[in-house]
Amino acid sequence: MNVSPASLANLYEEEFKQDMAALKVLPPTVYVRVTETIPQIISFIEGIIANGHAYSTAQGNVYFDLQSRGDKYGKLVGVVPGPLGEPVDSDKRHASDFALWKAAKPQEVFWASPWGKGRPGWHIECSTISSLVFGSQLDIHSGGVDLAFPHHENEIAQCEAFHQCKQWGNYFLHSGHLHVKGKEEKMSKSLKNYITIKDFLKTFSPDVFRLFCMRSSYRAAIDYSDGTMLEAKHLLLVVAAFVEDARAYMKGQLVCGPIRDDVLWERLCHTQEAVKAALADDFNTPAAVDAIMDLIHHGNRQLKARTKEPGGPRSPAVFGSIVSYIKQFFETVGISLADRQLVSEDSSRATLHSVVEELVRFRLKVRQFALATEAATREAGRQQLLDRRPLLEACDTLRQDLAAHGISIKEQHIHVGAAGSQDPRPQTRELRTSSTFCA
Repeated sequence: MNVSPASLANLYEEEFKQDMAALKVLPPTVYVRVTETIPQIISFIEGIIANGHAYSTAQGNVYFDLQSRGDKYGKLVGVVPGPLGEPVDSDKRHASDFALWKAAKPQEVFWASPWGKGRPGWHIECSTISSLVFGSQLDIHSGGVDLAFPHHENEIAQCEAFHQCKQWGNYFLHSGHLHVKGKEEKMSKSLKNYITIKDFLKTFSPDVFRLFCMRSSYRAAIDYSDGTMLEAKHLLLVVAAFVEDARAYMKGQLVCGPIRDDVLWERLCHTQEAVKAALADDFNTPAAVDAIMDLIHHGNRQLKARTKEPGGPRSPAVFGSIVSYIKQFFETVGISLADRQLVSEDSSRATLHSVVEELVRFRLKVRQFALATEAATREAGRQQLLDRRPLLEACDTLRQDLAAHGISIKEQHIHVGAAGSQDPRPQTRELRTSSTFCA
């Protein structure tokens, strides 16, 4: 393949950027490439040598002298694993020393250096680049749990040796791997057990993926499967449905019984405290999500539709505050409830959407006519309702018939389930519109 290494790297870099944008991941403030910072890497290595923590060899290699660190090595893992077997022609002073610069092998990419042609070691790249951007101290460093040793340990050793500081990184956050459910191996391209981001987004939205990730601790391994993704999608739909219900109630479009606003104000205050405590506890996102869902549960218990206007006062303020808080929480973690990026539907799904929408509108008009009483006397009004009772029964029959096909009508929502599904609950499809449907 007649493609330069730089061109090939640039191709995958652009694909990566596109995938991250599709997942709604914010871009970094600065993009820094190793191939563009080789002079700075060489200078960084020279600084470590000058400070007495590295040495060069006659073969053109440069190694970090771990014995010069004394007992400072192993801050993250405690007990440092022993070195692997070294080849007989190794030019290291000690088996545990690691490479800062590697002499070039035949047909390898190389750069000129004071020690001859070669390339940087794996760990020195990150130490140099992070120091170029952040200076002599780093507040938070993150990465996969498999990078704690040796990569992060070696980064610490290099930076503290170069900057001559006691502590380079203040906090290290190590995330668990994404596993294929039922297997103990991480999802990776080398194991050929992966799904591409482009293929994933054909089925699920980036918001669903974010909620899926938030349901597990960042430190823990997380099992990927269609089942776990559908659970996250269902939760997101529950949240969106509650927000729409609450807004309908605030507009007077959803008639409910008396609202216990004192109970809801208390639950809102409790939820805010619980979410703050959870996130302060090592970013415990599962507990934070559970607190939000519990608040929604209590809100839904109050939003029980009635056919007649209740005599008690309305309480839109508490639902306004709850909706505002829930939206703020999800927007903080990058999930939009106002304009969720759903998978686009085909023309047949769009047609079904239109049919169901028109059907619900027609049913609403019939039901409103059947319940309306224009008669002058109470007796005449009662007779009018009796005469129109067949219309109400027809509306109920229509609802039951649609439910048999997996379509349920409930206040402002349309839930469409797959016909023949083993799950008795309707499987909600993306048939939500900006219109408000009242049953």
